[in-house]
Amino acid sequence: MTTVAIRKKLVDYMKVADYKKIKAIYTLLEDDIEQDGRISMEQYNKELEQADAEIEAGDFILHEDVVKYFSKK
Repeated sequence: MTTVAIRKKLVDYMKVADYKKIKAIYTLLEDDIEQDGRISMEQYNKELEQADAEIEAGDFILHEDVVKYFSKK
């Protein structure tokens, strides 16, 4: 699949995806774009605390659910 085709599929998917999926994709991309080297221990700990808070709030997707979702495609 070409880069252009992948981009089109992503754009189409983003139009119908729910909030949790869009937020997860955004977070993944944002971290990749912003990361220009090593992060400080303070930033690392802050990110761990944020991740723990999201998990405790139920804001996560189980791996098996992701596998099921993509195996249907």
